[in-house]
Amino acid sequence: MERRQFILRTAQATAAAALGAPVIARAWNSPAPDTFSFTQTPLPYAYGALEPSIDAMTMEIHYTKHHAAYVKNVNEAIGKEGIAATDAADFFARTSALSAKARNNGGGAWNHNFFWNCMAPGGKAAGSKLLDAINGSFGDVESFKTAFTDAAMKRFGSGWAWLVLREGKLAIGSTPNQDNPLMDVSELRGAPLLALDVWEHAYYLKYQNKRNEYVANWWSVVDWEMIAARLV
Repeated sequence: MERRQFILRTAQATAAAALGAPVIARAWNSPAPDTFSFTQTPLPYAYGALEPSIDAMTMEIHYTKHHAAYVKNVNEAIGKEGIAATDAADFFARTSALSAKARNNGGGAWNHNFFWNCMAPGGKAAGSKLLDAINGSFGDVESFKTAFTDAAMKRFGSGWAWLVLREGKLAIGSTPNQDNPLMDVSELRGAPLLALDVWEHAYYLKYQNKRNEYVANWWSVVDWEMIAARLV
């Protein structure tokens, strides 16, 4: 009997591996296989690649601890609360009906995936299409950067600064905590193009309470090419 059970379990494990499925059983509170869940996208660069603007230790803790926890916690909420969303946009479109755990951690999971891809080692230059859009909405790039920096600095406590596309125009604003412009409850609505995390855990190890220095140095690693690609 033990031999038969061993053979059966080995066959099941082999089949699961062939299908790309985990061999371990699904946690009770995790989403069902056919239910939308959040994933933590791989960091597109090494932890130290954004030095000196963002230090390696901050990046490692931010990604492996804070971001990973948001993903874990929102997926627990999705499973436990039976949240049936088709994708992230659908999930955030019903934020007003979500629990605080689902809202806060869902925002944290998505916002960080987006944030990592707003940056690149050494930054990347903006193309003419994006420059034209910025100039048309804010006058020039420096005026845009001043307005965006102002939004980041004036967000009291924890939150995010955003550049969004709204009704064909670019707009700048901020959101508290882990809210984002896709949420039906957000004070800023639109399609996100650029985000800056101004939670203290994003900069405190290097900059302590000097958020202004963090924001000023962050501009040197902005991936303008990625922003332009989102401008459709």
